[in-house]
Amino acid sequence: MSDAKNEIIAEFTKEILRVNLAFRQYIQAKLRAENMDLTFEMVQVLGCLWTSDGINQQEIANITVKDKASMTYLIDNLTKRRLVYRQEDTNDRRNKIIFLTDTGKALQAKMQPWLWEMHDFAGSDMPAEMITGCMKVLEKFRENLRPACDGCTEKPHN
Repeated sequence: MSDAKNEIIAEFTKEILRVNLAFRQYIQAKLRAENMDLTFEMVQVLGCLWTSDGINQQEIANITVKDKASMTYLIDNLTKRRLVYRQEDTNDRRNKIIFLTDTGKALQAKMQPWLWEMHDFAGSDMPAEMITGCMKVLEKFRENLRPACDGCTEKPHN
């Protein structure tokens, strides 16, 4: 791969990290303004459950891209805040299914507009096709990296 292409990919990757940081800061500012004792990561878990309530901890970890230990900590903290609760999986007692409490469900009405507003700001002055194109690039990056992440030494083809 050419040095120029490597530099472009490095800058693209940095920009992804900057966008993630901007999203985090946006949500944290909203949480502070509302004096809510939640972290960005907790909001990610809640968002996952607002979409798919009653899924197991591993599924939430996969969707939010968190490791199992971090997910246990997050769910413990959300449980202490009475926003979620664990229920034993009837099919596998080792698994716990995570559900929103009524309070956790009610937060969606307050927080969902923040997420829509953030997405409106982020996507302003951009056609949907541009965003879709970026998503395809990111999906291709992930596809190319998958063999390396799975321990395979095979290099992707150019």
